[in-house]
Amino acid sequence: MADKNRNRLPNNLPQLQNLIKRDSSLYRDEFLQQWRHYKSNMEIFKLNPTQSSNTLESLMMFIAHISYNYPEETLEFPQELVDLLNSNGLDMDPDLRNTMCRALVMVRNKGLVSPLVILQLFFKLFKCKDKLLRSMLYTHIVSDIKSINSKHKNNQVNKSLQNFMFSMLTDSNAVAANMSLDVMIELYRRNIWNDTKTVNVITTACFSKIGKVRSSALKFFLGTDAPEDDADASDSDDEANVRRLSFAGSVSKKTNKKRKKIEKAMLLLKKKKKKTKPTSFNFSAIHLINDPQGFAEKLLKMVENSHDKFEVKMMIMNLIARLVGIHELILLNFYPFLQRFLQPHQREVTKLLSFAAQSCHALVPPDLIETIIKVIANNFITEKNSNEVIAVGLNAVREICIRCPLAMTADLLQDLTEYKSSKSKGIMMASRSLIQLFRTLNPELLHRKDRGKPVLDAEEQMVTEYGANTARTFVQGAEHLDEEADEENRDEENDGWETDEGDEDNDDDDYGEWVDVHHSSDEESNVEEEEEEENPEEKEKQKKKAELISHTRILTDEDFKKIKGKEIVRQVEGKTTRKRSAPSADLFSNKDEIVKLDNIEMVYKRPRHDKEARLSTVLAGREGREKYSMPKKKRQNEFASTTNKEKSKKKPFMMISKSRQAKGKKKRSFRDKQIALRDSLLKKQKGRF
Repeated sequence: MADKNRNRLPNNLPQLQNLIKRDSSLYRDEFLQQWRHYKSNMEIFKLNPTQSSNTLESLMMFIAHISYNYPEETLEFPQELVDLLNSNGLDMDPDLRNTMCRALVMVRNKGLVSPLVILQLFFKLFKCKDKLLRSMLYTHIVSDIKSINSKHKNNQVNKSLQNFMFSMLTDSNAVAANMSLDVMIELYRRNIWNDTKTVNVITTACFSKIGKVRSSALKFFLGTDAPEDDADASDSDDEANVRRLSFAGSVSKKTNKKRKKIEKAMLLLKKKKKKTKPTSFNFSAIHLINDPQGFAEKLLKMVENSHDKFEVKMMIMNLIARLVGIHELILLNFYPFLQRFLQPHQREVTKLLSFAAQSCHALVPPDLIETIIKVIANNFITEKNSNEVIAVGLNAVREICIRCPLAMTADLLQDLTEYKSSKSKGIMMASRSLIQLFRTLNPELLHRKDRGKPVLDAEEQMVTEYGANTARTFVQGAEHLDEEADEENRDEENDGWETDEGDEDNDDDDYGEWVDVHHSSDEESNVEEEEEEENPEEKEKQKKKAELISHTRILTDEDFKKIKGKEIVRQVEGKTTRKRSAPSADLFSNKDEIVKLDNIEMVYKRPRHDKEARLSTVLAGREGREKYSMPKKKRQNEFASTTNKEKSKKKPFMMISKSRQAKGKKKRSFRDKQIALRDSLLKKQKGRF
């Protein structure tokens, strides 16, 4: 019986594959028979590589599965498939080509072939017009490179593949170039290839002649093509699984076996949740560019001579603005080019205004930024425009002045602040935010009535000249740390335990000194005196104390939190005095590298409604709505006769008016009659006098 089954093995490859995996030495002869069969079919196939062969497909997959059992015999098997795909891969039958690629993936997963050979081949096969094959190759390339760099960075493989991808990005085939770029972007997002070489290879794709490749590279640097974040979904699924398991454990019969299963499953879910997830790049790719100045100049030259769609031009201008703002580049030709688009009727004008604000920084000449502010003021902040346009213009001016305050002139600022009394809430809020900004940065540019209370540390809030840089020798607010240390020492000393000497001192002092009692009237009268106490000598002492602490201590996060808390208390307490305290950090400092579009589009869109607007909304709400009325009571018997009450409702009013009066008089109570009689008597009595 065993010999009979053994004779059937040549026709049953899955069974033979299973038996070989169990004991390869026992079925060596059967494998050699199938190997010779494969070699003969391969020779026939090479005569006509465009034909299909189901027999060859099954033999390839069989050998790929059991090749690790006979490494000496199958040593040339992977290279033979690679050579065949290199020479005839584009013209081959799709099913047979997919089978060859799957066989190579299987052999590569078992470590029987070098990764460079397979990966370079798969990059070339991106040129095939087979979407299913390209998807499979993309998945394998990403997972294989991830596994290569899982334990440590394999620089040799990475460098050779990056050089090969650089040539693929310049390939004439649009699909292959775009797929290669997608692979590099995906590897960067997964923190596998997050080095400068990968980023600078992707920069070359921004100048590709293929529009799709160019758009993908621009979206990568702008961060708008980020993958969907499934973290929330996975977390919710995990929580649902935990609840389901706990509910099943509480409802089902309690046994040790089930309890252990539930505990094990809960532990696995917790471990899965604790696994670290790849962090998003968050614009860090822009920081890794080797030559941002040259890159920005090339992009500007490209967009000036570009015939692309307006959306692509917008992406290029956005990337230029971010490069200029983040790296503080000097690109003088960009600002006149951007001025041409700053018109209220321009499409996506709010984004263009954010680009203008993004490209401003302290090193740009103020005269150049002043022209942009004047263009915005002349085109947007005029009475001929709508309220929304004026508010957007004021917000854009504010965002530009945050980054380049020297560009604002006193005359223009005083004109813009006149909008603070506008009836439109959006314009009024935008103008007041501009006033608040210059109260902090440079109050001298404002009208005297708009400057507000004087600042205690006014000399620290003055805007420095163009190109000037002030180097600090201490951390501002560090003197508060010494005060906290003194308070802690006092708490330790006065923790409730007193010595005999202290008791004696207290006994002597209880009746020996007068205690000053402060009243609220004294505080009100001494406000100015408290302000005058902060003389230059006191400030110099605080400065020396801050320098000493900054030079002798390493400040931790807790220390900075304490400093921030003390500064907030100082600001709150300063509101009660005649002078307001200067904030420790600039209220409008550019904490984010990217200008938020909401800061410019921050327009209050709900103005006061006039009568016509209110009436139109009322009439619009009535359309398609049933009329308000009391619901009719349904009769128990629809065919019954009407009651006397129902009949009286249908009669004319003149027929029932007298009966209603008589009915009302009859029903008047004795108390009502008394009140009526009293009123009539009082009325007659008043008439007599």
